[in-house]
Amino acid sequence: MSEYNLMVGLGDRSYPIFIEDGLMENIGIDLAKREIASHYVVISDDHVASLYGPTLMAILEKAGIAAELLTFPHGEASKNLQVFAQLSSRLAQLGLDRKSGLIALGGGVTGDLTGFLAATYMRGIPFVQVPTTLLSQVDSSVGGKTGVDIPEGKNLVGAFYQPKAVYIDTAVLTTLPVEELLGGIAEVIKYGVIYDFEFYCFLESNLDAILALQPSVIQEMIHICCRIKAEVVAADEREADLRRILNFGHTIGHAVEAASDFSLIHGHAVAIGMVAALRLAVLLGLCKRKEAGRVATLIHSFGLPTEIPADMDRNVIKSYIKSDKKAVAGSVFYVLPTTIGKVIISNEVTETEINSVLQR
Repeated sequence: MSEYNLMVGLGDRSYPIFIEDGLMENIGIDLAKREIASHYVVISDDHVASLYGPTLMAILEKAGIAAELLTFPHGEASKNLQVFAQLSSRLAQLGLDRKSGLIALGGGVTGDLTGFLAATYMRGIPFVQVPTTLLSQVDSSVGGKTGVDIPEGKNLVGAFYQPKAVYIDTAVLTTLPVEELLGGIAEVIKYGVIYDFEFYCFLESNLDAILALQPSVIQEMIHICCRIKAEVVAADEREADLRRILNFGHTIGHAVEAASDFSLIHGHAVAIGMVAALRLAVLLGLCKRKEAGRVATLIHSFGLPTEIPADMDRNVIKSYIKSDKKAVAGSVFYVLPTTIGKVIISNEVTETEINSVLQR
């Protein structure tokens, strides 16, 4: 057993997270032992399916597990109700029942889409996560947020629905495009800023090893991120209070991502959103400029963007901010750092203050 394994503590819905280099080889054996479902459908985008689909299917077959593979076009544009409906129909055509299960093989789009399928098909069937991007390994595969996008905004239709297990094979990161790796690092930095100053210092000290995908450093980094998220989710599963801190950088980041028509990948948009939130915190007198600058420097040092594209329409960004799914009665909430490792949540940010940050 890997020293990096851990549990998400949610009572009778608790589940394990396995973190290991080369873990995929053991998924079939573990699933057979757990008897989560009678048979499975693996859901993957066409890109990841070409890389790992045959491998995982062979591993499942070797373990005596019956499974089929369904694919959809890769990219955020596929995380919509139309693709969701098409996949739902395919599940019915394959004869899946309430004893069947799903396996999400891929990044955040695949995990969100598969989780929403699992939450709604037959009013709920089990699923497991096999995340293949850094972003999904440290963030979206853990915590039970599932859903799809609609034209009015990102993740506006979805459900809280926990997986039965998460299998994180760090070896798959070697096939990840650099842009996607960096996108995941944005979410990694988030955990240090919102929760753990010591972890933030770890990231500063190990920047080169992380970019080189040094196995021991990567496994430790992912373990810490998952531990933090597991603690937050266990304390506030449905985002009534504490879990909101995980949205640092996402209120403005999601708006920038949507305003780009999703040409800007999620992690890069979050990096921009984090820097914007830091500037907002400085403007409001909550955070020292030196502290904010330190974080912005780390984000830049990892090769991530820190500025909203100059040609992006600020009014479009603001319209997406106002439709943020976390807004209550028209009041938008922002996660704002007070120092590295601590944040507050505020819904008292004025439009003038937002305009100042967006126009910078």
